[in-house]
Amino acid sequence: MNRSLLAGLAAGAAGTTALNLVTYLDMVVRARPASSTPEETVRKSEELAHASLSAEGPDSESASNRRSGLGALLGIAAGLGTGALYGLVRPRLDGVPLPVLGIGAGLAANVGTTGPMAALGATDPRTWPGSSWVSDLVPHLAYGFTTAAVWELVQSRSR
Repeated sequence: MNRSLLAGLAAGAAGTTALNLVTYLDMVVRARPASSTPEETVRKSEELAHASLSAEGPDSESASNRRSGLGALLGIAAGLGTGALYGLVRPRLDGVPLPVLGIGAGLAANVGTTGPMAALGATDPRTWPGSSWVSDLVPHLAYGFTTAAVWELVQSRSR
């Protein structure tokens, strides 16, 4: 398998951990609740597919628990997928400074997750207050910087 792709997957896993760390620290510091948009995205997907996550119905506790787990898994998949794409694109970006690469990876992860949520109607970023933008962008930038730095580290070790 492509070494750069594998480095991107590893970097995306590290970036996902950084994103979760910053998000959960923000929740602790500001005593804010977890976002409901991942679960809402799963719910909208269920409706679109005319599917149910539980024989007990869409409003059952088991469906809600599955929705919560699937929302988290979608976030992990997005982080790994963005990392893999980063790994494929990064070799073509020689000479671009690491901070710029980090910002690019973070913004790509942000658009890659917020875009589908907005398209499904789970959220509308145009209506977000400034604090919501900060709560969303800061963890994604942590993802981006971590992903870029880990890719460089992994690739430098393989040379």
